[in-house]
Amino acid sequence: PEKTAKRRAKHLNVHEAGKSDCGVKSNLKSIPGVMTIRGCAYAGSKGVVWGPIKDMIHISHGPVGCGQYSWGSRRNYYVGTTGIDAFGTMQFTSDFQEKDIVFGGDKKLAKVIDEIQDLFPLNRGITVQSECPIGLIGDDIEAVSRAKSKEYDGKTIVPVRCEGFRGVSQSLGHHIANDAVRDWIFDKIPPEAELRFEPTPYDVAIIGDYNIGGDAWSSRILLEEMGLRVIAQWSGDGSLAELEATPKAKLNILHWYRSMNYISRHMEEKFGIP
Repeated sequence: PEKTAKRRAKHLNVHEAGKSDCGVKSNLKSIPGVMTIRGCAYAGSKGVVWGPIKDMIHISHGPVGCGQYSWGSRRNYYVGTTGIDAFGTMQFTSDFQEKDIVFGGDKKLAKVIDEIQDLFPLNRGITVQSECPIGLIGDDIEAVSRAKSKEYDGKTIVPVRCEGFRGVSQSLGHHIANDAVRDWIFDKIPPEAELRFEPTPYDVAIIGDYNIGGDAWSSRILLEEMGLRVIAQWSGDGSLAELEATPKAKLNILHWYRSMNYISRHMEEKFGIP
């Protein structure tokens, strides 16, 4: 159509032999609230890093569209019983309405967490994946998370500032999610905490593999046949306990570099894990 062709004119061109590029205008920042074919920071956090962690519940905090759009777009396979000890194929949203934009959504978020605890008491933790409106209106998801964590006996509740407008692509969402693991998982583990397993010299972690179609399972089989012991998968078919155990690994094996190099560097600097 003529109107669309005018709008797309700068984004389509013919490549000519001998020229380094065809002058296409690209890599522009996504516009908040506009559906785009590329990912955003929310997609990088919810859809890639946090979403596959199976025994935690991940709330899409904001309007229903982002949560619906992210549902089932990846085949992050997992072992578990849905609704009991695994929640990967379930979607949770605070379903923001106009009144929530005006008056704030902190009370609604607190109510959602209470409902989750009533309906799914066996979940091991909760993350709050913030969508664009949360950052735009300034909701204090950190305060709600701290208060609810205290109310539920120190339960792991992680606020993630992954509003879509923060990044031109998924990549910043990966970084934000990695930082949330550092600040709300690793930094909360007391030094005297007991390990749930007996460490060995052959403990490794698979970092940056999301078990899309079961590929992390294949990697794990190969590594274990070599004589290594995989103590954690990040984050396909992964669990909160595996995240907490990873600082005791002897080696981090990094698959998708761009999504998890941040937390791997942190573990190398703080825990000495190569």
